[in-house]
Formats: sequence, structure tokens, C-alpha cells
Amino acid sequence: MSDDEDEDPAVSLGSKTPVEGAPLARVSSRLTWPKEKSEIDRLEGDSVIRTPEGPRELSAVLAEIDETYFQRHQEFENHVRNVIGTGPIPTADE
Repeated sequence: MSDDEDEDPAVSLGSKTPVEGAPLARVSSRLTWPKEKSEIDRLEGDSVIRTPEGPRELSAVLAEIDETYFQRHQEFENHVRNVIGTGPIPTADE
């Protein structure tokens, strides 16, 4: 970087408003696949994930899923998103 270039980022990063819970992708990336639902619940069930309705414990979301085995993380994430929905995640200030 030359001395003539600005130190500021090229894109505004926004405010630092906290968001409760972890992104679903972060939780699923900590696991190896394939994986049984009961094993996911044992390993990550107490994790709190972000949802459009606010933070939820993964264990409660898993209880609403009929599937018992997930071949890939994408399959797992699709089932979870079918339960929690998609959309903007509320911040702690909302």
C-alpha cells in the first residue's frame, strides 16, 4: 500500500449493532458430514442460532425436523431454514 492511498475501507461497514446468536453456517461448519440428527443435537444442540424471529436454541429447531440423517451440511441447513424461515435478522436494538 502506498503512502498516497486512503487508510479508510472502500466500503462502509455499518454500525456495530450486536446480533444475538450464531449464523447457521458457522454452526454447521463445526460439524463433519454425514451426521445423524441426534449427534448434531448432542454436539451443538445448546448453540443459539440467528433466525428472523430472533435467536433460537438449535435443539428446539431440531425437534421440529422429521429427518433423522443428513448427508451434507447443505441438506441440514435447508431443513433448518424450512423451520426458522429466511429473512432479515433482527439486531439487539430492534
